[in-house]
Amino acid sequence: MAPWGERLAGVRGVLLDISGVLYDSGAGGGTAIAGSVEAVARLKGSRLKVRFCTNESQKSRAELVGQLRRLGFDISEGEVTAPAPAACQILKERGLRPYLLIHDGVRSEFDQIDTSNPNCVVIADAGESFSYQNMNNAFQVLMELENPVLISLGKGRYYKETSGLMLDVGPYMKALEYACGIKAEVVGKPSPEFFKSALQAIGVEAHQHPVRPREMPGEWLKALGGSCPQNPSQKAAYPGARCLLCWVGVASEGTNQKACPVTSTIRK
Repeated sequence: MAPWGERLAGVRGVLLDISGVLYDSGAGGGTAIAGSVEAVARLKGSRLKVRFCTNESQKSRAELVGQLRRLGFDISEGEVTAPAPAACQILKERGLRPYLLIHDGVRSEFDQIDTSNPNCVVIADAGESFSYQNMNNAFQVLMELENPVLISLGKGRYYKETSGLMLDVGPYMKALEYACGIKAEVVGKPSPEFFKSALQAIGVEAHQHPVRPREMPGEWLKALGGSCPQNPSQKAAYPGARCLLCWVGVASEGTNQKACPVTSTIRK
């Protein structure tokens, strides 16, 4: 096996996920994963450019950054790429007025968006707001539209909190897709456009950075593109990657180790 220096030759930037890689969310602000504060400090003290990418959609970026800083991370709001601001930009550009099926904690990100007479639905990790009534309201909006538009902030299956595993937005997004016979537009990981915007923010090319997607159990730190084989959209966007599996968060010993072509394993 090639030495670390050889395997990471040419890398100029790092895209880091947050939830399940840097910390586990939960009551009391969650807990930092052992060694993650120090790892971020070492990365930021190196020659590498660092960008934080998250599908977090229960908190605004300001709230998330404040929480991470209290846990000891050196991070600013301007270093975070998140789906809610990207979705707002899409809504403005296309003149869309959403029915918001989202968590109250992220609603402030949509303060400047017109939500009257909805002509689309935006769905995110709404937590307790995933009631039958709210899901049915979203369903009715979509079914009344000639060309229904469903925008999903990520499409994760589940994630880990300090209290255990939690359903993410993906299962609810799939329910609306099935009921309405449509395909959602995903804003956030694993959308290639999401990664491209993060790359532009740190000024590096795709072949010069690691990417950290999270599409299946286990936390992925992706070097130079490429992807897990069960995530074709990321694989197409970043072919030939050298992958590192961060064995933390919702991952467990043996999970997906044979299914995914990782270069090396980092244990919690």
